[in-house]
Amino acid sequence: MITSVYNLIAVIGPTAGGKTAFAAHIASDVDGEIISADSRQVYRRMNVGTGKDYDDYLVGGVRIRVHLVDIVEPGYKYSVFEYQRDFHEAFKDITDRGKIPVLCGGSGMYINAATRNYSLIEVPQNEKLRNDLKDKTLIELGNILSEMKILHNTTDTDTIEHAIRAIEIRKYYEEHNTQANDQPLMKPLYIGVLFDRRTERERITIRLKNRLNGGLVNEVSQLLQSGIPAESLMYYGLEYRYVTLYLTGKLDYETMTSQLNTAIHQFAKRQRTWFRKMEREGCAIHWINGNLPMDAKVSHVLRLIEGSPV
Repeated sequence: MITSVYNLIAVIGPTAGGKTAFAAHIASDVDGEIISADSRQVYRRMNVGTGKDYDDYLVGGVRIRVHLVDIVEPGYKYSVFEYQRDFHEAFKDITDRGKIPVLCGGSGMYINAATRNYSLIEVPQNEKLRNDLKDKTLIELGNILSEMKILHNTTDTDTIEHAIRAIEIRKYYEEHNTQANDQPLMKPLYIGVLFDRRTERERITIRLKNRLNGGLVNEVSQLLQSGIPAESLMYYGLEYRYVTLYLTGKLDYETMTSQLNTAIHQFAKRQRTWFRKMEREGCAIHWINGNLPMDAKVSHVLRLIEGSPV
């Protein structure tokens, strides 16, 4: 336990916020270990495009242990249900050894599954429903989602495949009585990392340039050559979608770079919307200025844990 109030520190926020290094420094100070809440870093061999910077886990020459990174192969579609199950296993492992769990990431569905005590069930594929939906446009699928009562994720309409899966999940929940699963009660301290919009835009653009210069195209090319179909690879997020379009001749390099940069900015906006929604629903997020020095940010968190004025 951290205190009688919290049993989990959750470092969250929009993309390109420097969350990993921040979480590692917090974990170092509280004798903790990190549990990733990144929906893409679960995949092996997807390093540049998912932003795995293993050096971020080094604090004072000591590597902070991280859970739920590099646990499945590309081509597999890891579900939120599986994430919640694996999160609870990691949480128990960490706390049983007397360590403090520090959740870190920006994937809204994963954060909710980990921290908000939702009971999720594994939803099988509905081939008849998928066949009925396969010819619908993304707009049509979005309209269907908006009419369904059970909400799953506000970013489900970024691709046709995601939208169909979201409808499939919501329909299953509407048609089946679900039983609550035994799970530990989460009492998270939410720490949000936020930059002003101009700085955020600059950080996103610089990070994309660094990834492109750091081997992103080669990484996607190798994944394609390993036998992962282009359609499947595009499932894994913006970088993989746009670089795959470039490598398959659908976009030239300049257009790919421009459109990808724009798409990541739009994604960051959707993340901010997600976190505002969490706050409206009663989650108290303590936002910290990302421009502060690392020691100042960590000290702020330690005061929150101790219940001291900040």
